[in-house]
Amino acid sequence: MDYRAAVAAVMARGVEWEFDPTLDRIQDLLDLLGEPQRACPVILVAGTNGKSSVARMIDALLTERGLRVGRFTSPHLSALRERIAIDGEPLSEERFAEVYADIEPYLQIIDGKHPVRLSFFETLTAMAYSAFADAPVDVAVVEIGMGGTWDATNVVDPAVAVVTPIGLDHTDYLGDTIEDIALEKAGIIKAGSVAVIAQQPVEAAEVLLRRAAETGARVVREGLEFGVLRRELAFGGQRLDLRGIYAPYDEVFLPLFGEHQAANAAVALAAVEVFASGAPTNAVLDPDEVTRGSLTEFAREGAAEGALDPELVRAGFVRVSSPGRLEVVRTGPTVILDAAHNPAGMAATVRALSEAFGFNRLIAVVAAAADKDVEGMLEELEPIVSEVVVTVNSSPRSMPVADLAELAGSVLGAERVRAAERLDDAIDLAVGLADEEGELGGAGVVITGSVVTAGDARVLLRVK
Repeated sequence: MDYRAAVAAVMARGVEWEFDPTLDRIQDLLDLLGEPQRACPVILVAGTNGKSSVARMIDALLTERGLRVGRFTSPHLSALRERIAIDGEPLSEERFAEVYADIEPYLQIIDGKHPVRLSFFETLTAMAYSAFADAPVDVAVVEIGMGGTWDATNVVDPAVAVVTPIGLDHTDYLGDTIEDIALEKAGIIKAGSVAVIAQQPVEAAEVLLRRAAETGARVVREGLEFGVLRRELAFGGQRLDLRGIYAPYDEVFLPLFGEHQAANAAVALAAVEVFASGAPTNAVLDPDEVTRGSLTEFAREGAAEGALDPELVRAGFVRVSSPGRLEVVRTGPTVILDAAHNPAGMAATVRALSEAFGFNRLIAVVAAAADKDVEGMLEELEPIVSEVVVTVNSSPRSMPVADLAELAGSVLGAERVRAAERLDDAIDLAVGLADEEGELGGAGVVITGSVVTAGDARVLLRVK
């Protein structure tokens, strides 16, 4: 079997944004495969925004410590094999095909055992855990696909359970309130794990901390046990002073833009400190105290020192990349790709664009899924863009151009909206509009609205 055949076979199993709330199929499959998910410690990463960036940062720091790391992230930007990485590199086409061929006979067995056959994402999850066990890796960093409790990746008892900021997204599947979504994502927090929790809306924090109390998991939280002490713009990124759980780390260069990426760095650092220490960090929460809203009183117990070498931390962060996240792919005019796909993500993108780039004219190319809060994203973009070029991406979920143009017109005014039937034409139109500025660095283009949009643009612009 070659790579294209393997990809076709996986894709034939459905679409990743639909899932059946059961772990029975994936658990049965992994049992047949010899429980590869238990071959190494796992750091699970859930949340609404920032998961992939945090996973990549954790990977970089652990690699700098001399560990062999497996990383499973989703969705991909350009190629399916990007989702499964070992030693920082995606599986080769040959290896991807081999891993699929190894598990294919077992897929058929499980398909025959259950009324619903294994899904696209369940298959990829099994491939990832199998590839990591075969390598073998010292630790796996695994990003939850959607939600948490019923996500196929959640078949492990993680050493560290990371929850990035929670917002409204996938409401058709996870619920239409922050509390409902937080409850689903809290399912990765289990007895024996340490929960590393990013800054959250109050209603999400209460759900997450209650889950930690109920399971006896230990907790560290951004803004209390760790966080960003100082940040300043630097050429190509930002310079940070971070407060870890066990030590401060100053003069850390992060080659990514935005306050949200600085916060992601603090979360990733805390996760690695916890993992490196091999010991709990805080007292177990009392469920009654959580219910009464006493969320800030944590008695620190005598935990093992988990401070990392500051030079290791600096070296790890300087090598971080997060493709499709405020990624500058061209200059003259500047063209930026960003995978923001919900209002909270777009708000973070807008703040970063305003802070890090001195554009006097910004053209946005937008293609988004019809089932997302597209109006909310456009409302976030409206204050900083001169014009928007609406188009479609390669996903069947992409909102039709006419519908998106009408919606954009209602938010920005019809005179600020252009339309193009294809993404490549939209990019050319936006670059042309930016070129009209006639000043070096005065105008820019941001291509956004979806991970698929950012990935398609990377292919069209031939980004390596």
